[in-house]
Amino acid sequence: MTCGPILHAMTTRTGAGRAPRFGVALQPTVDDRGLEPFYTDFLAGVEEELDRSGATVLLHVVHGLDDELAAYRRWARDGLVDAVVAGDLVEDDPRAAFCADLGLPLVLIGGEPGCGASVVDYDNGGAMRTAVAFLADLGHRRIGRVSGPARYAHTRARDAAFGPALAELGAQGVQAEGDYGEASGAAATRTLLQAPEPPTALVYDNDVMAVAGLAVAAELGVDVPGRLSVLAWDDSANCRLSHPPLSVVSRDVHEVGQDTARLLLRLAAGAAPEVLTTPGVRVVARGTTGPAPRA
Repeated sequence: MTCGPILHAMTTRTGAGRAPRFGVALQPTVDDRGLEPFYTDFLAGVEEELDRSGATVLLHVVHGLDDELAAYRRWARDGLVDAVVAGDLVEDDPRAAFCADLGLPLVLIGGEPGCGASVVDYDNGGAMRTAVAFLADLGHRRIGRVSGPARYAHTRARDAAFGPALAELGAQGVQAEGDYGEASGAAATRTLLQAPEPPTALVYDNDVMAVAGLAVAAELGVDVPGRLSVLAWDDSANCRLSHPPLSVVSRDVHEVGQDTARLLLRLAAGAAPEVLTTPGVRVVARGTTGPAPRA
């Protein structure tokens, strides 16, 4: 795979006298067919940065990977966009090779560095270790996790870090898989809390499932944070407005969007693909985390 044809095709599409246009194809959430909060914050950052240069972003809602690839093919054929952004990568993800064949420059969110795509790199494993260490420091030794879909690369990276992080700190863990939606978060929480030895802390892979988990805990009479600590992935308005406000594993998603926009603009100006490493996470403790309950 070579980068030359990609860059040539990209500069041809942009042309003289037209501001760059970039495409994002996203799948809606399971529950309400809207966008997952991560992407709402991410796109706000992208648009804010692109507005400064007069560039625009085209958002297209798709229903599966085949629809997404079809959108890329159509955009490349019609010269509608100068580059695209893809996230939620899966095993043997076809999008980098597919876009390279189309001559369509690509930014991968969380992808593997490689010719033909710029990459916004994020250490999911390190973030999981930070989350587990925070809860262990509070005395929790039975920690549960409600994960996102196992097909996603970032879920698998967190999976791979979860067990070793627990073992290193002398803790035990249990997991249940969700789909980022409210219903799956509620069902997974109910399963974990009704186990013979329920966890004293839960880590959720997104805020929607965590908010649903709070409702289930209240329904079951499990006090948060007295008997159960809850930690959500990525900060959002959902986290800050929940009751009690959710403690979070926080990264600046808005800033990640801005950084992604800068990568897109550099591609549109003829730059070669590059890798951008995002800052590490921090835990923001709010009202849902506290010391482990006494036995």
